[in-house]
Amino acid sequence: MITSEEIKRRLWDGANELRGSMDASRYKDYMLGLMFYKFLSDKTLETFKSTAGLGQVSESELVEEYTKAKEEYGAELDKMIQNVIGYYVSPEYLYQTWLKDINSGDFEVQKVTDSLNNFERTISVSGDSDDFKGLFSSSTLDLTDTALGSNLNERSKNIKALILLFADLNMVALQKGDVLGDAYEYLIGQFAMESGKKAGEFYTPRQVSEVMAQIAAKTSNVKSIYDPTVGSGSLLLTVKKHLSKDVQKDLEYYGQEKNTATYNLTRMNLLLHGVRPEKMTIKNGDTLSQDWPEDPERPNEGVQFDAVVMNPPYSAKNWNKSELKVSDPRFADFGVLPPDSKGDFAFLLHGLFHLGINGTMAIVLPHGVLFRGSAEGEIRKRLLDKGRIDTIIGLPSNLFTNTGIPVVVMILKKNRDLGDPVLVIDASHSFIKVGKQNILQEKDIAKIVDTYSNRAEIPGYSHLATREEIIKNDYNMNIPRYVEADDSEIPHEVDAHLFGGIPQKNIEDLKILNSTVPDVLKSSLNTIRPGYVELVKTVDELRTEVLSDSRVVTMTQEVETKARDYVSKYWDILRNVDGSSNLTQLMDDMLVEVKEILSEFKYIDAYDGYQIIAEIWKNVLTHDTELIASSDFYTIGRTREPNLVTKGTGKNKREEQDGWVGSIVPNDLIAKRLYSTELEDIESEKSRVQEIDNELSELVEAAKVEDTDENNALYDVIKKNDEDEPQDSFESKSVIAEFKKATKGTIEYDLLKTVEKLMTEKSSLNKAIKVEEKALKEMIYERILNLNDEEIDSLVHEKWFGNTVHALVSLVAIPLKTELSTLEMLNKRYENTFSEIDTESRDLESMFESLMSELVAE
Repeated sequence: MITSEEIKRRLWDGANELRGSMDASRYKDYMLGLMFYKFLSDKTLETFKSTAGLGQVSESELVEEYTKAKEEYGAELDKMIQNVIGYYVSPEYLYQTWLKDINSGDFEVQKVTDSLNNFERTISVSGDSDDFKGLFSSSTLDLTDTALGSNLNERSKNIKALILLFADLNMVALQKGDVLGDAYEYLIGQFAMESGKKAGEFYTPRQVSEVMAQIAAKTSNVKSIYDPTVGSGSLLLTVKKHLSKDVQKDLEYYGQEKNTATYNLTRMNLLLHGVRPEKMTIKNGDTLSQDWPEDPERPNEGVQFDAVVMNPPYSAKNWNKSELKVSDPRFADFGVLPPDSKGDFAFLLHGLFHLGINGTMAIVLPHGVLFRGSAEGEIRKRLLDKGRIDTIIGLPSNLFTNTGIPVVVMILKKNRDLGDPVLVIDASHSFIKVGKQNILQEKDIAKIVDTYSNRAEIPGYSHLATREEIIKNDYNMNIPRYVEADDSEIPHEVDAHLFGGIPQKNIEDLKILNSTVPDVLKSSLNTIRPGYVELVKTVDELRTEVLSDSRVVTMTQEVETKARDYVSKYWDILRNVDGSSNLTQLMDDMLVEVKEILSEFKYIDAYDGYQIIAEIWKNVLTHDTELIASSDFYTIGRTREPNLVTKGTGKNKREEQDGWVGSIVPNDLIAKRLYSTELEDIESEKSRVQEIDNELSELVEAAKVEDTDENNALYDVIKKNDEDEPQDSFESKSVIAEFKKATKGTIEYDLLKTVEKLMTEKSSLNKAIKVEEKALKEMIYERILNLNDEEIDSLVHEKWFGNTVHALVSLVAIPLKTELSTLEMLNKRYENTFSEIDTESRDLESMFESLMSELVAE
């Protein structure tokens, strides 16, 4: 059993190990191309197996049967397979034949080249043929490239290693659960991050794709989607993911890509995700130079789509190489061409031209499109006057691998009333930093999409900009003009600093405390003069009083009850997933429901709860539910897998088994819950070892101090470096030798005896710990296989939901604690008046002058 996460990790680790110094943006073409060829070979064999009516046979037997059938039926067999899947791979060109040659020592790189070249001739002459043609062109997969190795032997070795990476993966079986497509998409993303600036041409970060796709998928009755700058196809596939299975069945995919290698990547990606050839139309061409797709019957309208998504090159220079005129149907309605130095609006108008009347378009653009003037300003004005701009979403900077600039997602529609306001969302502050990149969390994506769906106005986050406001701003759509940043910094009050006291208006701004426990807050304050108050108890006392107040306790109990019911409900569902379960939908259900539950409670941030559940899915549930769905909960609970660890470096780097791990039950949890006595004994011994280390360290330090008993007795037995400088430990052999020579009853003898005794005890304990840990590990390995149902229930429940109820309940106190911290800050800020500080300062000056005069007098 292997999960999608394990496949992803294995393939990416393999890619890193095999590519050496080769640029990631180039290596991806080889790796992903050969991975796709393995899929074509597996698909050919599966089709033959099915049509030949073969039962359970091994892969080698299946290849043998296919070879015999080819010899007997020849072109007739080719045609039969071709009619089913649109192509075939002959036995001599199968990926499995390459593997056989590798194992027998007969492998030649030329055989791979011949196989890839031959594939072109095996495609059926039908409407689907364009979807397979040129996939393995020499411009994409040049196996003579010296980057793969400086000579034929090196290239052969590296290509063999790459072929072996996919040897044991059944690509057809993996495709059925979308595991193969997910792994392929993951590799594209990883290569994009490694490629840096070169990645911009083919990849949109997942979290940005999610925002765009979830919004586009909300369009009713989506039958077709189009990406004019399709890249790797990830945007199209992300939209697909958010549509129902029934809609997906008949969905038409259109895309255009200028870069030939990336165009090939797109087609492979869609096919691996189970998109049927007849449902995809992908073109290799320049989107702006010549309009595509065109409707022959309506040449001035173009083909219309229900959803248009795109992440075009930012501010592309010299985009109008074809010298298009403003009369081009895509631009005619706007009376002006976008400037040749910046192609942002050219891409936008192209996509809008192909948007259906009831469709939704989502496009990623640089911020400049919101406020730049001249031709761009005129286009923006006309877009707004026509009511085409529906929503503007400001995203954080540094989300993309190819640029650090902040970007916007613009949502456009054609069916809006002219008076409808434009929703402006400022999500630029909603992110976490991971390495060098800024990342939108799941809760950030959910909040953006919910705000869009609800057309919600949230102070400091979103605003519905009316036509009047937009005109007043001269059609400048720069986000800060419409959404004022939520400044959490509280301004200083001069009077409060001069005369003391917390300003009453600052107290009134503590909305949650004033609403939840107004009497508790009021009783904690004393008016010292009009408009100013002081705290009559410590903030710690007030915090205890607030959190123990019956109203807060009641809310906490209500959240706890709902959280327990929620966990109980999904605990039962998750344990019983099977092959027919839609795990993606199950995850979505859990996320939506926790958000709905927490939204019932005022002041709780429901999106924090959303993130708690999202993290559980990311960390454990995605992996575990895949395994459970492939078998059943208790069988998987009693299943163990080899614990593979990497050893060695360079040429000696290898994977070796180091014991076993539970497939879904963690070894450390088994130890903690089922072998607590043994674990405590080991921990106690480790604590004693630490104590001994501390005692020995103290003796070493004491021995370094000259003219001390320790120095006289122990300095010579301290370890020394090559310069004869004392180190931080004793030399065991020297201690024993000196102890034997020491005279009983002397201080030297006693100190050496203490050191020798401690070192002996430490050595014995370490040996005992090693034996006991090994014995405990062995017991755990066996216990995995023999866990009873109740133990599995208890252990897995703790793994999945051990802290969930507590984490959800803690959300009640967070806003209260935040305001109490603000109150504490205000109290400290105005605790001392300027006059008190001034008096203290003068007193300190006088003391200093007095001390100086005394020094001078002496």
